[in-house]
Amino acid sequence: MTDTTHTQPIPPGRAARQRSPEFRFAADTLRGLRQDLFHDAFAYRPLPPTEPGGRFTRHGSEHMKEYGAWAPHAAVVALAGLAMFVALVSTDGAGLAALLCALLAGTPVLLTLVRPVGAFWVSLTANTVALVLTGGSGESPWPPGGFLAHLAVVTVVAVRTRPRTAAWMWLLTAVYGFLADGLFGWSEDFGYGSDLGALLFFAGVALLTVAVRQTLRQARREVSVHQTVTAHERSRRTLLEERTTIARELHDVVAHHMSVVAIQAEAAPYRVENPPPELEKAFATIRENAVAALTELRRVLGVVRAQDYEAPDAPQPTLADLDALLANVRDAGLEVTRTVTGAVRELPQGVELSAYRIVQEALSNTLRHAPGADARVEIGYVLGGLGLRVVNGAPPAPSLVKPSPGAGHGITGMRERVSMLDGEMTAGPTAEGGYEVAVFLPVPAAAPVEGEA
Repeated sequence: MTDTTHTQPIPPGRAARQRSPEFRFAADTLRGLRQDLFHDAFAYRPLPPTEPGGRFTRHGSEHMKEYGAWAPHAAVVALAGLAMFVALVSTDGAGLAALLCALLAGTPVLLTLVRPVGAFWVSLTANTVALVLTGGSGESPWPPGGFLAHLAVVTVVAVRTRPRTAAWMWLLTAVYGFLADGLFGWSEDFGYGSDLGALLFFAGVALLTVAVRQTLRQARREVSVHQTVTAHERSRRTLLEERTTIARELHDVVAHHMSVVAIQAEAAPYRVENPPPELEKAFATIRENAVAALTELRRVLGVVRAQDYEAPDAPQPTLADLDALLANVRDAGLEVTRTVTGAVRELPQGVELSAYRIVQEALSNTLRHAPGADARVEIGYVLGGLGLRVVNGAPPAPSLVKPSPGAGHGITGMRERVSMLDGEMTAGPTAEGGYEVAVFLPVPAAAPVEGEA
């Protein structure tokens, strides 16, 4: 029995995908070289000033900090000037050739301020022109000025780019040096008198130092980001755990007391023989408030404890329910009046609910912080929205008012509701010794229906 194997031709696209790992590595390497040193090599990338809080802007006066932001630029200009000076001295500082060699040494260094990658190629080109102008006299393949200039260029470019670019620059510098040494080295022994080895050594040390420094800075930056995120998540988790604990403790304490209040209010009329109707009504009101508070407390605790909690179908209160609210606070001993101006109309549910809660919280603060004072609720329906004003007078006996441990939380809640609706709110004491809360809740005008005038 004979096995026959049929080999089918591989499509060209699949063959390209099935290249060897060596081929893919070489392709990725050439792609990285093209991306780092050829793609947009002469793109305009100006060196930005040092950020506030940096090494040169951390200390000193404001004037010194302003100038310190440009310290890296000054350092690059100083390196360019030093390279030009060395080029002039090495060519005896006379003649047009000396001046051109100085310009060829300083120009690439200055170019690193605006076109860093392009400055590397300009440095190699300028060094070649300098070798032609000097006729091969002196060191080869790097004249003294070009030596210092190219070392400064590769260092600055490495600082402004990434470590992989630094590695490519060092390798291309070595290739260029060997080619230039073969073309412009007039010594009989190849390599004798060449400064290529010295340049590669100093450039390697500088580029390695820059690469290590950048790697450490990137690592510190990533660690700092992770620490910030971790600290934020830990703080948020701790806050949620604390809120859950407080809610459970609050439920255990308040529910117990409110249950006792409700039971005692229901049983109190039976402890008195022939109680007056006013007393029975007062106890009935106390019991209803206690039961309502227990219901709201269980609802809030359900939201905290269960993620799949569904809100009850009971309607949320609106401004139409203010009569019941005002009657409730009057039964609690607060003299309150209400004034309504403008054309009463139905508002969006969110505005109605927020307005009701703001009035409720303002009146609760009056009961808590100004017992015995009177209050006034003003509601104004205007064209652009709804205006609310709740003001209370001074308490009859301010010295007997005890500070409330929850002072300020109600105002914060009101501000959050107003901010949610992009409204405006002011709250503060009045000249008469009372307190005033003024709120404006904008209501966008309804869009006109097509066909209407």
